[in-house]
Amino acid sequence: MCGICGFTGRLMTSEEILENMMNKIIHRGPDSGGKHIDDGVSMGFRRLSIIDLEGGTQPIYNENRDMVITFNGEIYNHQELREDLIAKGHVMGSHADTEVLLHGYEEYGEDLLPKLRGMFAFVIWDSKTKTLFGARDFFGIKPFYYSIQNGNLVYGSEIKSILEYPGFKREVNKEALENYLTFQYSVLPETFFKGVFKLPPAHCFTFKDGKMDIKRYWEPVFEPDHTKSLEQFVDDIDNAMQDSIKKHKISDVEVGSFLSSGVDSSYVAASFHGDKTFTVGFDYEKYNEIDYAKALSEKIHIDNYNKLISKDEYWDVIGKVQYHMDEPLADPSAIALYFVSQTAAKHVKVSLSGEGADEFFGGYNIYREPHDLLPLTRLPRPVRKAMGAVAKKLPKVKGRNYLIRGSKDLQERFIGNAFMFQEEEREKILKAPTGNYHHMELTRPYYDKVKDQDDVTKMQYIDIHFWLIGDILLKADKMSMAHSLEVRVPFLDRKVFDIARTVPTEYKVNKENTKFAMRQAAHRYLPDMVAEKKKLGFPVPIRIWLKEDAYYNRVKTAFESPAAKEFFKSEEIIKYLDEHRAGKADNSRKIWTIYMFLVWHQQFFEQAA
Repeated sequence: MCGICGFTGRLMTSEEILENMMNKIIHRGPDSGGKHIDDGVSMGFRRLSIIDLEGGTQPIYNENRDMVITFNGEIYNHQELREDLIAKGHVMGSHADTEVLLHGYEEYGEDLLPKLRGMFAFVIWDSKTKTLFGARDFFGIKPFYYSIQNGNLVYGSEIKSILEYPGFKREVNKEALENYLTFQYSVLPETFFKGVFKLPPAHCFTFKDGKMDIKRYWEPVFEPDHTKSLEQFVDDIDNAMQDSIKKHKISDVEVGSFLSSGVDSSYVAASFHGDKTFTVGFDYEKYNEIDYAKALSEKIHIDNYNKLISKDEYWDVIGKVQYHMDEPLADPSAIALYFVSQTAAKHVKVSLSGEGADEFFGGYNIYREPHDLLPLTRLPRPVRKAMGAVAKKLPKVKGRNYLIRGSKDLQERFIGNAFMFQEEEREKILKAPTGNYHHMELTRPYYDKVKDQDDVTKMQYIDIHFWLIGDILLKADKMSMAHSLEVRVPFLDRKVFDIARTVPTEYKVNKENTKFAMRQAAHRYLPDMVAEKKKLGFPVPIRIWLKEDAYYNRVKTAFESPAAKEFFKSEEIIKYLDEHRAGKADNSRKIWTIYMFLVWHQQFFEQAA
């Protein structure tokens, strides 16, 4: 696991600029650094040594030294690919997966990408054609940002390295802010920094003569197979997961595993045959998973290292978390993930984690909603709409929200696991709303691709393209790399997805539970109390804290700040805070969404000024 950065073209101070860019991401690779600089490109690399500790230093060149690569990630089938390439006459100078990518590109061009199994973001410079080629992995596990500056491509694993490029002008993207208020994460291709973009997952690019050509090389497709029995699917899931976990354990350093009370991380921890698991919790019964994790670790004979996060610790690290995140993220669990990564990094360089199971196998509780709303959604649409309009005028009584949600089509009500501010709400609080975009404009192209699928599969597809990338994997990468820890995600494996995409909905979500077939596979390794446990997420008690004087006042000070008044109607956002404190409404997530933006703005604009 590493960090990469660089730019095309040649400047008088290219080496100094590149060094500054590399220093900004040194936490991603504290073990060593490397550079390649020529007339066409400057490529930087920071290394966290995991595989081929002696020979894996980057940049890596081909035999003729006319092609060079820097790479962030792990290729889990690199040994098989290596044998294939050697048979075709390629000469390898190391045992690193990086070199396999380079020779694989020489042999296959961009057709190499579908052959890969792993997580990756890499760039290859071809000095013969003066072309930069790059790609990002299938599901967006590894980040890749870029900007075009004066006809040159500037790129990096983190935005903060791009900010070091001479002449880059920091400017808040107000469209990104507006849509963040709805989704709780940066959802647009252009980031919160005007002119900085994200390369989408499963996309590659070619940059030549000042032109950026981006194309998709792979797409997830759900095709339920109704010919198989539940038992066959359980076997297939477990076989794929055991193989994936084995591949994800390939390392020249010790590998640990995150462990919460949920089935996903528990399944991984019980299967990986390692010695260490890592857990965090809070000093509230509903928000503490430590006892649960310790009990499971004892049962599966693994040591558990855990940390109880105090209120002050949590709040004091928020600024640092938003700095490492690069863009605002309003998921309170990101800070908990910061602490579990910190705990793990004291013992190992690599840790497995359970991300992706919910999106692949139907694990989120909201995936049960299509079934729960059937009494309403079976009604004619005009009738539903009329019932919803009446319900909106009612006081907040039991059943009101059910009628409102049932009156909406799936595309209206579901954008992923978070839906913070409706368009009319964000217009009410923003100083200068742009009106770009309505949430349905952003999700419609994805809904159109699965229009013939059932509602649960549609929700999974939306989550894979929005929530998984913008929230789940963003925080996993940034919080782990903040501590120079590599996190690997065995569920997010191509071969696991090849099984998951064929599982019929009745084996994913039913009356008994979510992730039904996957839980049956987990039963083979876990006690019932874990395998059948309801989905919790990563519980954080911000709802309670925001009613306490110390934290209420901290947030209120931010809501009255000059930055708040620049972007928001201060009096309107304070209403959310006061209503929450008075117990009139649970506004905790909306308050948090605004507050995280203001903390991020302070890190990148006020402190940097």
